[in-house]
Formats: sequence, C-alpha cells, structure tokens
Amino acid sequence: MGSMDRRSVLRGAAVAAGGAVLGGPFAGFLAREAAAQPPHRELRPVPDLRDDTVRLWLPDGFTYRSFHDKDGPAITLDDGTSLPGRHDGMAAFPGRNGNVWLVRNHEVNGNSPGGAFGPGDPYDGAALGGTTSVLVTPFGEVIEAHTSLNGTMMNCSGGPMPWGSWITCEETINGPDVGPDFTGTPNVDLEQPHGFIFEVPAGGQSDRTPIRKAGRFAHEAVAFDPHDGILYLTEDNFAYPSGFYRYIPPEHPMDAGRLLDGGRLQMLAVTGTPNADLAKSQRKHARFDVTWVDIDDPDPDFPYTPGEPAPTSNNEAITYVGDQGRARGAAWFSRLEGCVYDHGMVYFCSTQGGGDSEGGPEPSGDGYGNGRGQIWAYNTHAGTLTMLYESPGEDTLDFPDNVTTSARGTLVLCEDGGGDNYLRGLNRGGQIFDIALNRLRGNEPPHEPRFGEEFAGTTFSPDGHTLYVNVQSSDGITFAIWGPWHRIRV
Repeated sequence: MGSMDRRSVLRGAAVAAGGAVLGGPFAGFLAREAAAQPPHRELRPVPDLRDDTVRLWLPDGFTYRSFHDKDGPAITLDDGTSLPGRHDGMAAFPGRNGNVWLVRNHEVNGNSPGGAFGPGDPYDGAALGGTTSVLVTPFGEVIEAHTSLNGTMMNCSGGPMPWGSWITCEETINGPDVGPDFTGTPNVDLEQPHGFIFEVPAGGQSDRTPIRKAGRFAHEAVAFDPHDGILYLTEDNFAYPSGFYRYIPPEHPMDAGRLLDGGRLQMLAVTGTPNADLAKSQRKHARFDVTWVDIDDPDPDFPYTPGEPAPTSNNEAITYVGDQGRARGAAWFSRLEGCVYDHGMVYFCSTQGGGDSEGGPEPSGDGYGNGRGQIWAYNTHAGTLTMLYESPGEDTLDFPDNVTTSARGTLVLCEDGGGDNYLRGLNRGGQIFDIALNRLRGNEPPHEPRFGEEFAGTTFSPDGHTLYVNVQSSDGITFAIWGPWHRIRV
C-alpha cells in the first residue's frame, strides 16, 4: 500500500481502539483493586534447549532456547564483528520465510579512540555502544546477524515503529563538550555529542544520523502513537527527577516513511499543579489532567575546547533539558524507563516510583525515588494520566524497567532489582503474576546464582508465538521463550 493508504488504515484502527479504550483493555486495569498478594504461578526449572543448562524457571509447558551468550566463547557476527555485550532494549519485526528480525541494543558506556565496534562509518569512532540485528527462527535459532548502528553510547531501550524501524535511545549526555560522567571517565576522546535517538530499519542499516530535536537527555524508551504521529519518550535520570516527553515531528512518519528531525519537544505537566511530585506514593488509580510545555532548546551544544576538559559538568548537562520544562511547571517522576503504546494508551514504568517524597529536585545518590515501582498510563485521546499500579514491596514487583504488551492486553514487565529478578505480568484485573525467573549461574564452581541481573528488551514475535527477552548481566544473553500463553493469560 502507499503511505497514505497505510496511514489511513493505521489511523482508522487507532481511532477505533482509542474511542473504545475506556471500555476496553484500560478499563480492566481500573475495574477492581489489585490483589493484596499476587496470584501464584508456579515456576519450575527448565533446561535450555541449547545445551540442557537451566537458565530460566518458567510455568509448566514452556520451553526456551538461548543464543548470543557473551558468557561463553566469543561470537563473531556475519560482518566479522565480535558480538558486543550488555544486551538491552529490543524489538521484533517480520523476517523472511516466517522468521523474525530482532534489532537489539547494547548499553555500552565508555570511550576509546577508534573503539567503535563493527564496519562502516560509525556516528562516533570512539563510542562503544550501538545495535545489532539478528534474524532468528521462532525457536531461537540464529540465521544471520550484523552490526546495524555503531558509534553510539549507552543504548538502553527504544521502541518499534509500525513502518518497520526501531528507534534506539542513548541514556547519556556524554560528549567532548561535557565533563566526566558518573564513572569518572573523561570524554575528551569522544568525537560527537550524545544523548539522542536514532532510527534503525529492521534488517537494514541506520544512517547514523541523530534526531536532535527529539532532545539531548538521558533517553530510555519511546512509544509511537500512529493516530497523531507523535512519539512519547521517557527519561531515566538516575540522580535527579525525570520527565515524560513527547516529540511532534514536522511530518507524520507514516507519510514520510521515516522519522524526521526538526520537530517540537514538549514535557508533561499536571494541569493546575506546577511541578507535581509524581515520584512519591500516589492514591490508588490517581488520575490527572495534563498539559504540555515547550522545550525551547532541546539539543544543546555546550562550549568547549577540543582536547581539553569541558567546563560543563555532567550534572549540569544531564539536567539542562529537563530544567527548562520544570521551569514551566513540568511534573517530576522517578526514573522513567520502559514505554509502550497500545490501543490509544501509552504505558510507562517509573522504576523507583512510590514511597516517600524526595522533597524536591535535589540529587539523590541512591537513585531518585523511594519506592519499588509504579506503572503509569497516558490516554493520548483524553489527555489524562493515570497511575495503574504501585508496588507494595519488592517481593511483589521490584524496580520495573522494560515493558511490552501481549495480544491479550497483559503488560509484561522486566525487573531490575538487586536480588531475584522476574518477568512479571500485570493483567487487566490489576494483578501481578510471575512469568519467568532468572536463574543464570556463574561460570566458575560452585556456579552460584548471579543475583541482580536484569531482564531487558522483552518483545513478542509478530505472530505472538515467541517472547524474546535479554538478560543484560555483565555480558548479555538473549532468550526465545514459547508455550501455551493462553493458559497463563499472557
């Protein structure tokens, strides 16, 4: 179909879904109180089809295969690249012969002259992150893999676009114009500013050009509303309040066939409550009318002299965009991470949301926010924000990070806590349940469990058969999981 036909079909579906959204999946989340204790889903140890090692616990009837494991022997991609580690955000797209293209982030920080992985012309020759694209079967068998974006940094999450692209997000504002980051690593060897989003076509190559007007901040994830052509973006600013943003492109991407630079960046504010503190604990199903405030300077370049330490500190740079919004009344959140669009709603995770207020925008050394996590929903048609779920404690839901939706409307949440990490489901009745438990173990005897290694990049295959997910760990591994999803109502 032509771009206008494709756009009309997609917009029609979105309008139909959006018009019914309060009587559809969203209504179920608010229909009754969340269970005091999550319904029990008994998980059992399941051997990996790759080598019979138990790496995950799953419900009865489920099977998995892992691939691209950085803990084992070095893996070389088809373009000769050594597989990067720290697998993070990911999306699945239709591939040839019923197979699936995965576009996968690598959240690698640091810099080294000439250190960018992969062939071609990287965005920044000293930056170590990027994306790889992998063609796999529905059963986790790798057919081919290649570098699809290189020379970026801290590629955390992102979002799939319906025209067949992945938008990847840099969770940093490093650059030669910014002082040392949280690791103390100098940035003088970097060639380009960072903190942007990039488009990566499924199965193809990124043009390595940042969408600068979508902001230079600690980007985490992005969700696309096909009705209005707007991108919604989360910010994971670890030590400071985070913002929820939207980017309005200069042309509807479904007409342009890609995401264009030169649009407008805005930040969410609560109507009538300047600087609403949404990082603190909220009443159940709290709902807010919202407005959007403009960001006048979304993509700053800070003054510096090449080869010398930059005068702008990391703390000054990482709050520069958000401070503009907060000066106009934008709301405060705690560490916004995963973000997904479904039926007129944008669901997003506040990883440390809930608990007592931090009391203001001052930095917090152990992460901004005192809770175990919140799940928010923004209604793109009504312009309202609702808190769907607030974790009562780490045993129920611990630091939700990445999120996706299933065909049945269940939210699938990746945990990023310090102990046992689960894939959890949040169903339309507002109940949390277990889908998978990470049971990776160390390579050296006595092969103890490796706690605190997060799930990331959860995404269903286009036909819903397979859930692909990463465990970031110190190196990275990807899983394909399949089974009777209907039985556990995922």
